[in-house]
Amino acid sequence: MRFEISLSTGPATAFVIRRAGKAYAYLNRCAHRQVELDWVEGEFFDSEGRYLVCASHGALYRPEDGGCVAGPCGGARLTPVAIDEEAGEIRLTSMNTDVVK
Repeated sequence: MRFEISLSTGPATAFVIRRAGKAYAYLNRCAHRQVELDWVEGEFFDSEGRYLVCASHGALYRPEDGGCVAGPCGGARLTPVAIDEEAGEIRLTSMNTDVVK
């Protein structure tokens, strides 16, 4: 699921995915090039549902930690967004402009 957040540098798009029952959130920016990942709005996984994939050049990222496993991202990581989940509801842990940790 995509959503908008405010950073000290301005507005940004982020997304939340779920893997093995746990929610993870990241900025919607490839670590290699600052382009959005989703190949169709809100679609982030590769065809096997194993990795997050950058639609621009095919870099693959682990959903659990955003680490790059293949492609030109050279071991970089997606930028995590701090979230908290309670009773199935996901919230940003901070509402200030520095929500990305």
